[in-house]
Amino acid sequence: MDKLKIALQYLLPKHLLSRLVGKLAAAELGLVTTSVIKWFIKQYKIDMSEAAQSNPEAYTSFNAFFTRALKPGIRPLCQDDDYIVHPVDGAVSQCGPIREGRIFQAKGHDYSALALLGDQSDDAKRFEGGDFATIYLAPKDYHRIHMPVKGTLSKMTYVPGELFSVNPLTAENVPGLFARNERVVAIFETEIGPMAMVLVGATIVASIETVWAGTVTPPTGKKVFTWDYPTEGPDALTLDKGDEMGRFKLGSTVVMLFAKDAIEDFADGVEPKAVTRMGQAFAKID
Repeated sequence: MDKLKIALQYLLPKHLLSRLVGKLAAAELGLVTTSVIKWFIKQYKIDMSEAAQSNPEAYTSFNAFFTRALKPGIRPLCQDDDYIVHPVDGAVSQCGPIREGRIFQAKGHDYSALALLGDQSDDAKRFEGGDFATIYLAPKDYHRIHMPVKGTLSKMTYVPGELFSVNPLTAENVPGLFARNERVVAIFETEIGPMAMVLVGATIVASIETVWAGTVTPPTGKKVFTWDYPTEGPDALTLDKGDEMGRFKLGSTVVMLFAKDAIEDFADGVEPKAVTRMGQAFAKID
């Protein structure tokens, strides 16, 4: 059955399906929308008591529900300056060192940091010998993405690609998954050096948003797009630790890259399959 699920992903028109679902998720269909939201809450056992708006009928579209805000203070931020924090609710897929430019995906699979970053060689060099962490967001999770550490945006790259599912089964069976799916790469300058936040698209992920550019995907065509941003002066965009930096419309994965010697060690309990909660201690910094 697992082999069949993987085979179907190669055969399905994933982009067409994802765009269609995206249009439906954005539609405001009244009772139909509310019914779908209620079904989704029941199906995935979502704890709506954490949501700023807990009533399913308050959401005019499925996208509004899926990118719902949480109640203030429900995710307290670790205030220890020696630690960066988890950027999302989800589960750790993998974390560890970047070895010879390669990132571990699953048993028998790895991929290059260069490919992940859209073949931007100058960017990849900045993370040689550094560390990475991959966090998977399930459908039930809170889908806003926050800053692990204070940083100033210096570059954004849109990389076209496939739209395979990014669940654990697919990660274990599709080579180079995160470096072949559509993605948005945001690079920040931080007190611990450069940090890449890579927002990976997936099947039926209708779009990826950032707080500075709005909806980044899906553009048309197969071209890599890059945007450079000032890191000084009045136009520089600096986000504090814990600030929202983006969101997924339908779930996906975040891959983070850190420079050499930026991370002293990951926090206790940060290991594959560990549950993550935005704001909790993630890694001790040098």
